[in-house]
Amino acid sequence: MTTAPALEALAHFLGERLTRSKSELELHGRSESHFPLTLPDAVAYPDTVEEVAQIMRVCAAHDCPVVGWGAGSSLEGHGLAVQGGVVVDFTRMNRVLQIRPADMDVTLQPGVTREALNQELRATGLMFPVDPGANATLGGMAMTRASGTTAVRYGTMRDNVLGLQVVLADGRVIRTGTRARKSSAGYDLTGLLVGSEGTLGLVTELTLRLHGIPEATSAGICAFPDMQAAVTAVMDTIQMGIPMARIEFVDAATARAFSSYAGVEMAEAPHLLVEFHGSPDSVAQDAARFAEIVEDHGGSPFRWSAREEERRALWAMRHNGYYAILASRPGARALVTDICVPISELARAVEETQADIAASPIPGPILGHVGDGNFHAILLIDPDSPADLEAAKALSHRMAERALALGGTSTGEHGVGLGKLAYMRAEHGEGWDVMGEIKRALDPKGLLNPGKLVPQG
Repeated sequence: MTTAPALEALAHFLGERLTRSKSELELHGRSESHFPLTLPDAVAYPDTVEEVAQIMRVCAAHDCPVVGWGAGSSLEGHGLAVQGGVVVDFTRMNRVLQIRPADMDVTLQPGVTREALNQELRATGLMFPVDPGANATLGGMAMTRASGTTAVRYGTMRDNVLGLQVVLADGRVIRTGTRARKSSAGYDLTGLLVGSEGTLGLVTELTLRLHGIPEATSAGICAFPDMQAAVTAVMDTIQMGIPMARIEFVDAATARAFSSYAGVEMAEAPHLLVEFHGSPDSVAQDAARFAEIVEDHGGSPFRWSAREEERRALWAMRHNGYYAILASRPGARALVTDICVPISELARAVEETQADIAASPIPGPILGHVGDGNFHAILLIDPDSPADLEAAKALSHRMAERALALGGTSTGEHGVGLGKLAYMRAEHGEGWDVMGEIKRALDPKGLLNPGKLVPQG
């Protein structure tokens, strides 16, 4: 397949905003995780939905693959152009179009990052809470159905996207959803597209649900003798109805990495990091009730604070966890994988995964969103060692199989991309074939992000 005719036609109306420079191709051929450099043929930078539609029409006419690109922070190779073609980078489509405080929603372009959006919202008393850690674009977050530390209270992107504007594979522009908070009018196309990883269309506009900034916040940290005690404490907290905004756990290896990287003193033991939102009285009461539960399960005293600087320091440490773990093995790269299981099975899943890692030749600290039953293993590999990579892939494989056996999913929030494609049949059965039929109906030539998510060939 040659992309030359498509690139010539695209250059005609994009000019310098279609680039084939080596540096740009390499920038858009890299992954945050272990996948090898995979170069596209060109990178396009559209300014408007009309340009995106024209890009799609040209590429459809010349059978040229098209891959959407946000911040490039995904972990399963979602944005890699495995069949070449054009990467459409939405960096220039980064405007917040309309904030509606009375309706608690916002309409914006896909290149807006979550941090930029919350900066725009500061004066309104509102926030967008979905927080995957990376400063990802909202378009990319919608396409991967992202979640993160606050999902236990505010939900994932699935729960916070009200509507989309999308360019389909033939260049048609459609809108899905409305700003109404519910609807029974037809298929839920918004729900279909959120999490589709760019295989069904290119998102050019999003309408998102907003939430009020809490009057007060308290956050804290505590250690436990083992993972079972920590998870049981979380289960008791949930069952008692204590409203947590975040509840994260890290294993002993991650605590050791935090201590070294952030200059803190954490015991080499499993820890919970917790946050509560509400009024000044309610967050103090919630923290006190949680402290009692921690004590009942043999945890260390729950150290909490309502001071903003201390809370920010705690979550900065958590969000920098990936880099802290990478720094614990200088020169390493990471195969980063996640699974999600019912909370009652979380301690078993973590402990069995830890045993697998301990028996392997590579380190793999674990951290995750205990309130959701979702955790990540950062499997550290020597980039020059094929044996390390094979060991990491074997560990990831065992994690995915374990999750499915325990009634969970092979990926709680990273998505499918390239890395989890092999588990879709086992997880979805004939439902995966239905996904492929939907893909063929909307993209019969298979041009949108080929090689990902659905059955291949």
